[in-house]
Amino acid sequence: MADDRFHVYDTTLRDGAQQEGLNLTVADKLAVARHLDGLGVGFIEGGWPGANPKDTEFFRRAQTELDLKHAQLAAFGATRRAGVQAADDPLVAALRESGAPVVTLVAKSHDRHVELALRTTLQENLAMIRDTVSHLRAEGQRVFLDAEHFFDGYRSNPAYALEVLRTAAEAGADVIALCDTNGGMLPDELAEIVQDAVRTSARVGIHCHDDTGCAVANTLAAVKAGATHVQGCANGYGERSGNANLFTVVANLQLKRGFELVPQESLAEMTRIAHAITEVTNVTPNSHAPYVGTSAFAHKAGLHASAIKVDPNLYQHIDPAQVGNDMRMLVSDMAGRASVELKGRELGYELTPEHTKALVERVKDLEARGFTFEAADASFELLLRDTVHGERKRHFDVESWRVIVERTKGGELVSEATVKLHAKGERIVATGDGNGPVNALDKAVRQALEQLYPELAMLELVDFKVRILEGTHGTDAVTRVLITSSDESAEWATVGVAENIIDASWQALEQAVTYGLLRAGREC
Repeated sequence: MADDRFHVYDTTLRDGAQQEGLNLTVADKLAVARHLDGLGVGFIEGGWPGANPKDTEFFRRAQTELDLKHAQLAAFGATRRAGVQAADDPLVAALRESGAPVVTLVAKSHDRHVELALRTTLQENLAMIRDTVSHLRAEGQRVFLDAEHFFDGYRSNPAYALEVLRTAAEAGADVIALCDTNGGMLPDELAEIVQDAVRTSARVGIHCHDDTGCAVANTLAAVKAGATHVQGCANGYGERSGNANLFTVVANLQLKRGFELVPQESLAEMTRIAHAITEVTNVTPNSHAPYVGTSAFAHKAGLHASAIKVDPNLYQHIDPAQVGNDMRMLVSDMAGRASVELKGRELGYELTPEHTKALVERVKDLEARGFTFEAADASFELLLRDTVHGERKRHFDVESWRVIVERTKGGELVSEATVKLHAKGERIVATGDGNGPVNALDKAVRQALEQLYPELAMLELVDFKVRILEGTHGTDAVTRVLITSSDESAEWATVGVAENIIDASWQALEQAVTYGLLRAGREC
C-alpha cells in the first residue's frame, strides 16, 4: 500500500460521478477503480453505501472482484443524525458493514449550514462528529473527515470551523480534509486559512472544486501550507466546473515538487490510464488537458519547431514520456521548414531541402483553400509520399461515382451509391445502400474492392465531421470533411474540401481507404 506520510485520495466514483451526463454502472465503477489502482493512488472513494443501491452493490462486489495492489477503498457517508446515537443510525451501519477499511465522513463546518441545513445546534453538530468518528474507530475502521464548506465557514465563524477540526481529531479522525465545496477560493487566501488549520495539530487534507478555475492551484497552495492529503478526480470530473484534476495534481507534485506519490512506472502510464477512464465513462477526453491531453505536447508554430529541432526541451516543460505522452508536430499554414522536417522524421522520412520546400509550399496552398493537416495526419502522409516519391501509383482509379437519396412512400430515407473503379486491370461496378450518402459510398467501395483487397474488411469509419468554411455563401459554401478510420489497431484521419459536401466526403473516404491499404502493407 502507498506511503501513509502523504495521501493521494481519489473521489471519481463518488464526487466525480456527480458530473452532468456521467452515469456509471457498478461494472463501470469497478473498471475505473482498477485503472486508478494501476496509477498507484492510495485511496479510492467508492461511493455512499446505504444511500443508494448502486453504491451498496459496488462495495459488495468489490470485496470479491477487486484485487487492489496499491489503493484502499473508502466508503463515503455522513455523521449520524441529530438526536440519534451513531450505533443506532442505519446509514452509519451501512458504512460499518461496507467492508471498506476506510470511512470518509462528511460533516458541516459552516455555522449557518449547521443551523439552516441540518436544523440543529452548533454543539449537537460537534457531538454528531465526535460520536460517529469514535464509534467507527471502535469498530476497527480508519476514519477521515471531509469538513464541508470549510473555507466559507471559516470566513463566517473561524473559531467554530477550527473547533470542528479539533473535535474530529480528538475523536480519532486521521485526516480532516478542508473542502472548498463552492469552489470559490483563490490560492493566496486559501493558503492562509490552511496554515491556521494546521496549527490546530489536526492532520489536514484538501478537497477543491474548480468553479474559479483554481482547483489544482488551490490544492498545490494547500500542500505548501501544510496539507498532507490531496483529493481530486480523474480528468477533473465533478459537478458544475468539476473537481481538482488528480492527474494534474499528482504530476505537478511528483515532477515539480519532488514528492514520491506513485511509482515512476505507474506515472509513465498516466496518459493511457486517463484515456482508458474516458472510454469507461464515455466522456470525450479534453485534448488540451495538462500532461495527458493529446495536444499537451503538440507544437504548431514554425518558431517553436525550429527550436525543438535543436533541443525539444526548449519548448517543453518535461519529457512527455514521464507521463506516457508523446511530442507531436502539427502541420498547418503556420508551419515552417522545421515543422515539416520534424513531422516527416516522426513519420519515418528524412526529407531533402528540396522536398521540404515543395511540401511547405503545397501545405500552405492547400490550407489556404480550406484543408487542414494538423487534424488529418494520414492526408499529410499521403501528400508527403507524393512529394518524396512522385505521384504515387493508385490501388484503384475512379471512373465515376454517383449517389441517389430517395424518400420512400413510407417516409424512409434511403441512400444508394454506385462506384465505377479500375483496380488490378479490372473494371469494377458496385452498388451500396446506406443510412446516408457517405455510408452508401463507403459500402459501395468495399463491395468493389474487398475481393481484391481483403484487408478492407477490417477498415471501419469511426467518426465523420463537417464544417462549413464560408457560411456567407449559403448553400454554395465551401465544406470541409474530416473522416476518422480504424483498422482495430490504430486510427487515422483524412480530409476533403469542396463546395459539394458529398465530393468533400468522397475525397476523405478515398484517402482513408488508400491509407488503410498502405498500413496493411499493400504498396501499389
